[in-house]
Amino acid sequence: QVALVESGGGEVQAGESLRLSCAASVRAFSDTAFGWFRQAPGKGREFVAALSWRGDSTYYADSVKGRFTISRDNAKSTVYLQMNSLRPEDTATYSCAAAVAGEYGLEYATRYDDWGKGTQVTVSS
Repeated sequence: QVALVESGGGEVQAGESLRLSCAASVRAFSDTAFGWFRQAPGKGREFVAALSWRGDSTYYADSVKGRFTISRDNAKSTVYLQMNSLRPEDTATYSCAAAVAGEYGLEYATRYDDWGKGTQVTVSS
């Protein structure tokens, strides 16, 4: 059974940093691609970042490019999202998602097989 558990959210001031973690209980972590999505109140789900199963390809939304970094630690079965220079518009619930053998189309939510429940990030000005 797949389980994705996010942590690391919180309340910060604009310009500060947070690191989100996603502990993944999946059949083959090293063969799984992961993505981060976010959803703000009253808005739809938005792609943030993704990492291919090989770990050699990363994808970012234009709004976070240069500020956020996605990474994975296969030994810990954990995916990270380092978020720097946070802005009030980054406020949302952030969820991680898993796609078995995912390589392309990782910016689309439909590509993913499993989802975590999310962690709240609030950035005040």
